[in-house]
Amino acid sequence: MQVQRIVANFSAPDLGRARAFYQDVLGLELLMDHGWIHTYGNWREMPVQVSFAAEGGSGTAVPDLSIEVDDLDTALARMSAAGFPATYGPVDESWGVRRFFVRDPFGRLVNILAHL
Repeated sequence: MQVQRIVANFSAPDLGRARAFYQDVLGLELLMDHGWIHTYGNWREMPVQVSFAAEGGSGTAVPDLSIEVDDLDTALARMSAAGFPATYGPVDESWGVRRFFVRDPFGRLVNILAHL
């Protein structure tokens, strides 16, 4: 037996706000839409990962999600332009990532990162 996929599921009373953040700003694809649930992702790459943490690194809170991007500066600019200011960073961390934290429309802490 092998795990094929892990999907984080969050309660979201306004799916349009989720679309604005995760699809419009981050560019994730809408993979499934049943009206009451929207699943965003990337069909090309779906690595199976799940993390458990006592802290978020560098003394930060544990983020609810970590999303790796290929261009952190563009991600930061798009977040700022859409009204989602960084709450931490951007910063180069000692473990080899550059990242910033932002709150999604539902208040969840999202770690946006790129490997150095």
